[in-house]
Amino acid sequence: LCGGFNSSIVRAVKKQVTKLQGEGKEVKLFCVGRKGYEQLEVEFDSLIIGKIEDVAKKTVGYDVAERVAEQVVSLYKTEEFDVCSIVYNEFRSAIAQIVTFQQLIPFAVEEEDSAEQANEVLPYEYEPEEGAILEDLLPRNVSMQVFRALLENAASEQGARMTAMDNATRNAGEMIKKLTLQYNRTRQAAITTELVEIISGAEAL
Repeated sequence: LCGGFNSSIVRAVKKQVTKLQGEGKEVKLFCVGRKGYEQLEVEFDSLIIGKIEDVAKKTVGYDVAERVAEQVVSLYKTEEFDVCSIVYNEFRSAIAQIVTFQQLIPFAVEEEDSAEQANEVLPYEYEPEEGAILEDLLPRNVSMQVFRALLENAASEQGARMTAMDNATRNAGEMIKKLTLQYNRTRQAAITTELVEIISGAEAL
């Protein structure tokens, strides 16, 4: 599951696909976004099992995450895959976005958390049954994780744009200074040449 594509994510996905295939694993891709699909289609068209293209909006909506989650859960129920990971850019700062792989299915629990929970066994009563609750909560968890990834991507994109515009503004300012200095020197040289010609003409008289 790949979302919010840019060149760094595409490179990371290609590297991960090659690695997994080298380990003898079957790899399938689900693309979120038109640009990523177009870039991966060239090399991995046979691996792509689904796509959602119309996600380029001014604001990231939860409805898109729900659509992605519904398709992912549906594919999981039909045993299209046994492990699903999402690839996205995690926003750290305006100049730092980190390509992140996060396992969605099965839900990955950190070892420290699971160890603490094992030491704190408490009797819980569920209403309705535990299975019914999990059947409702797990798809919602997938939706929330996808939504978080989309938000991280959106923030990373804005940060990258800010950095690019800042660099462009700075480069333009430096170019203006250089051209202004060059213009002043050229104008000064032309004035000096004219003065020399006037003085030379006066002396000739």
